[in-house]
Amino acid sequence: MSLALLSSPLSLAGPALVATPKVSPRMAVAMRKKSAKKDPLADEFAFGLPGGDNILGNFDPAGFLEGKSKGEVYRLREAELAHGRVGMLAATGFLVQERFHPLFSGDGGPAIDQIPQLPFWLWIVMTIGIGNAELYRIRVGWAKVDPKTGKAPSALRPDYYPGYLNFDPLNLAPGNEKDLRLMQERELSHGRLGMIAAAGFLAQEAVTGQTWGAYWGDASF
Repeated sequence: MSLALLSSPLSLAGPALVATPKVSPRMAVAMRKKSAKKDPLADEFAFGLPGGDNILGNFDPAGFLEGKSKGEVYRLREAELAHGRVGMLAATGFLVQERFHPLFSGDGGPAIDQIPQLPFWLWIVMTIGIGNAELYRIRVGWAKVDPKTGKAPSALRPDYYPGYLNFDPLNLAPGNEKDLRLMQERELSHGRLGMIAAAGFLAQEAVTGQTWGAYWGDASF
């Protein structure tokens, strides 16, 4: 995190500056800023993270990244990846489960109407599964809270890379950096599409009261 990187030279410079009576506070601040090393990725879009190698390029019309530190940009990317992965699963669920649900006897109809009808045991299983997944993500990527202040110096660990949870049971991650970055670009693109698709499914079913299949002419869905 850039804030963490800035803090270390400042703490080292502090005693020497205080011990020199001729240095004013304003000069001390200037010297500290000068001594702080600039992140080599600071001039790159999103601090060099994937996501800009597409038809839209470095797309940030709302200016979410303006003035953000590296730690803040990494936190935003972590949130985007987490929601994108959920969006892909949700969109796939809309396409599949409204017709195929072997784990329980579905009553049919829109998914948003089926959710309250899920069996109690399935809610328990989902709660435990989602809770364990989130706890694992927190242990891997999120900074520890200081017991004295009740706060963490930053949201993510300094050595954590957004989305990298050491979870690859199928060994899909390429071994070289070029192919890995291409896969990261694809994951982001599909995740963004998944979020939009899931929102579209929800909106369409809420407005029409029909499943996506029935709405488009296939009543078997």
